[in-house]
Amino acid sequence: MAGACNRLLTVLALGVLAAIWAGASAIGSSNPALEPPHPEHPASGEPLAIVINRSNPIRNLSLQDLRSIFLSERSYWPNGRRITLVLRDLGDPERRTIIHEVCNMSEDQFRVHVLRGMFTGEILVSPKTLNTPAGVRRFIFNVPGAIGALRISETDDSVGVVRIDNLLPFDKGYELHVNPGPENPDE
Repeated sequence: MAGACNRLLTVLALGVLAAIWAGASAIGSSNPALEPPHPEHPASGEPLAIVINRSNPIRNLSLQDLRSIFLSERSYWPNGRRITLVLRDLGDPERRTIIHEVCNMSEDQFRVHVLRGMFTGEILVSPKTLNTPAGVRRFIFNVPGAIGALRISETDDSVGVVRIDNLLPFDKGYELHVNPGPENPDE
């Protein structure tokens, strides 16, 4: 009985937090600085590689597939293995690039999306957050279903680099580039 009560309290608390963040997001939505960048803006900066565990047979994803994965709309790889998302810390340029360019959201919108998904059960596990490129590489190396993003200069043989729309990070027309942007992710 106590376990069921604790679970109910947790679910209610998540609902309250989601409502608070949703309200904050709605209030801030009139602020153009909180809106994700427009995709028609030219890419600049170092290419951002999408990396996976080397045992994963996936070698190419469309940008739409990548969006579905990072929004947790797709939870399993075609081989049945659970997808485990890895993001860098809040405010890191790599994280901002994924959230803005791939998910087409602001950080606040992404946070609300994850909370709402966890509350409704549509998202089973929140993304793993790591603070260093070495931590991301190590995690992806050790978790067969993991996917994350690293600057191309931060990749090594321990991870596999996925083509996006049949393009590798150094190919002409590759769309994902790290834009350092502001220190504060909400600026």
